[in-house]
Amino acid sequence: MSEIPNFEAIKVKANQVRKDILNLTNSAGCGHPGGSLSAVEILLSLYEYQMNVKPNEPDWAERDRLIVSKGHITPAVYAVLANYGFFSKEEYKLYRKFGGILQGHVHKKVPGVEFNTGSLGHGLSVANGIALGARLLNKNFKAYCLMGDGEIQEGSVWEAAMSASHYKLDNVCAIVDYNKIQENGPINEIKDLEPLADKWRSFGWHAVEVIGHNLKSLHEAFAQFGTKKGKPFVIIAHTIKGKGISFMEGEAKWHGKAPNNEQLKEALAELGGE
Repeated sequence: MSEIPNFEAIKVKANQVRKDILNLTNSAGCGHPGGSLSAVEILLSLYEYQMNVKPNEPDWAERDRLIVSKGHITPAVYAVLANYGFFSKEEYKLYRKFGGILQGHVHKKVPGVEFNTGSLGHGLSVANGIALGARLLNKNFKAYCLMGDGEIQEGSVWEAAMSASHYKLDNVCAIVDYNKIQENGPINEIKDLEPLADKWRSFGWHAVEVIGHNLKSLHEAFAQFGTKKGKPFVIIAHTIKGKGISFMEGEAKWHGKAPNNEQLKEALAELGGE
């Protein structure tokens, strides 16, 4: 964390990941491009400089673990893992198809995926367990958990938040992809989360808020992880659902809808071509 990352290079990767997300969902005719696009900079920050992992040795015992609790954002997760060399992009051809490893919710058949997710509300509990395991084993690996904002309307998340604080799990980092749109509409109309940062703080967490597409701000936020001894850490990343594609931004319908060929062409053109 001492070196400043090359943010311009990460932006180039973000553009490629967004293209991959669009192509994956178009080829499958289904998927969740909206929430995938909102999480791109978060995921890239984790794999670019934050997490200690080895793409050529995904089961390395000392690795940091990421639980993607919003497990339906497979287009983003798979695109990031492939772009960092965890597996070949040849696997893209069978995304959401019979016989392929890249299915609709993340699962452990995919190199780099730690836990089967997609049934929401469970990821933070899993991250807590990993963090407790590290403590019992006297290991230094850390547990990260990426959650959706609609997901944290579930009570199981807050039970896990209370547990992490009780056990003083300062090796747990939660990230909320706060794009403010869930499957059926705006978060604040369905079940408002605010004041969100204060809620986490009241549960004993060290909480920071950032613009989740600003790479420098994300880097500064991640640098605070572990600085408050005995406190779990959460980043509330304010993002835009469908980020980077004008006709997808802020639209709930792209939660489970893939771009058709014409929409794909238009979206890729916004990103500078195929």
